Amino acid sequence: MFSNPFSRSDGNPDTIDFEAFEKAVSEGEVAVVDVREPHEFAAGHIVDALNLPLSRFDPEQLPSGKPVVLICQSGRRSLAALNQARATGRDDVKHYAGGMTGWQGKMGDVVR
Repeated sequence: MFSNPFSRSDGNPDTIDFEAFEKAVSEGEVAVVDVREPHEFAAGHIVDALNLPLSRFDPEQLPSGKPVVLICQSGRRSLAALNQARATGRDDVKHYAGGMTGWQGKMGDVVR
C-alpha cells in the first residue's frame, strides 16, 4: 500500500524516512498515530495525530482508509506497535524510526 513516495532508499519496508513522512503529513496522505503516553502527546505532537498509547495499544483501533504511520519519542515504542499491527495482518502501517526527537530535530511541525 505504501507506494513510491513512501519507499526508503535503504529498502526497509517497515519505516518511512523524514522527507517522505513530512510530505505525506503535509498532504494528508497518511494517518499519524502517536503511541506515546497522553502527557507526552500533550507536550507536543504532529498536527492531526491520533494518540493511542502503547501501554494500552490495540491494533484494532488503528484508523483505516489511508496508510498509517506510527510515531513515539525515539522509535522503540512505535516499532513495538508496528509489530502488533503486523501480527493482526495490517500491512498498511509503517513507523517513523526517528521518533519525535528526529521529527523536531529536522524542524517538523509540532502542535501543543
